[in-house]
Amino acid sequence: MISSKAREKAKRKIIEVANSMYDLILKGKRPKLKIPIRSLSNAKFDREKGTFVLLGKEKERTLTVNQAKVFAQTIKMMEFAKELLDNNDFSTLREAYYVSKNWGEARFDDQQPSNEVIEDLEAALGCLREELGFIPEEDGSAVVGPLKIVDRTVEGEELKVDCRKLGSGAYNIPNDVTRLEFETDADFILAIETAGMFARLNAEKFWKKKNCILVSLKGVPARATRRFIKRLNEEHGLPVLVFTDGDPYGYLNIYRTLKVGSGKAVHLAEKLAVPSARLIGVTPQDIVDYDLPTHPLKEQDIKRLKDGLKNDDFVKSFPEWQKALNQMLMMKKRAEQQSLAKYGLKYVVNEYLPAKIEDPKSWLP
Repeated sequence: MISSKAREKAKRKIIEVANSMYDLILKGKRPKLKIPIRSLSNAKFDREKGTFVLLGKEKERTLTVNQAKVFAQTIKMMEFAKELLDNNDFSTLREAYYVSKNWGEARFDDQQPSNEVIEDLEAALGCLREELGFIPEEDGSAVVGPLKIVDRTVEGEELKVDCRKLGSGAYNIPNDVTRLEFETDADFILAIETAGMFARLNAEKFWKKKNCILVSLKGVPARATRRFIKRLNEEHGLPVLVFTDGDPYGYLNIYRTLKVGSGKAVHLAEKLAVPSARLIGVTPQDIVDYDLPTHPLKEQDIKRLKDGLKNDDFVKSFPEWQKALNQMLMMKKRAEQQSLAKYGLKYVVNEYLPAKIEDPKSWLP
């Protein structure tokens, strides 16, 4: 369940927007809803903030013949969100789609348009969809290390999980992290791309050796994972180091999403992105310095690198990234995290990561 403060704020926003529509109707005008355009075409990278920021372009959803159905769907979804907040309840995105089957002509015939209307409301109201009572099907990923997570039952009973005492497992980040509280004396967070590398570092108790919190990203991190990391970063001042495969996807999809935000959720960059994050490896220079086994770049890898260099404001804002991506283009090679096993299964724990953590000059911004 979301916090009472966030719930009341979201309810106020819904009522405010509903009242503005009602006022327009009383004046004999068409009700409308202004929605920020959610794409990188309406955003720029703000070097000072370290995230993408919206440029201010909006679209209007108005009660017209052409927009009657989507307008009705938007209003019904907003009404449903108000109902969820009033009852301190929640709905998965899939459940919200099926709830709409009771909306007559305003029902959704497919889930994607339903999801998009929820994202439109998120942008229009300036609230995370989780704060409106909507949660995704997928939860976050796994975390282990010197961290105690304080949760509460529906009845308000406090539950405390010690992430150092989970045996060979890890704590599963829930799909709504707004209600969680944290206690930690960790020195930093190490966010790891692959579940396999996370398992290796957990098995070797790397978190104990370096007094750090390990977070498995499972590829491009889910919103719950990003919000979880951001809260620890901001509320406890923990630096965030990111460890990905040495390839375009690891850099420009996984790391970039965590650090500065994604195009789809550009309107939430300030709530989800972690601008102070740094990539410690596997960098293109690591491939050279550690003589790592490699794979040739695929055609889509080369296209992604060239597109990043030409069009990505994030890349164009950092000479270090321009140099790294050009270096990878020249090499035409990529390397996986597991390639470090060339030197032994414990090499990444005992040699590679300790050396990288102690050498900030080798990190990428």
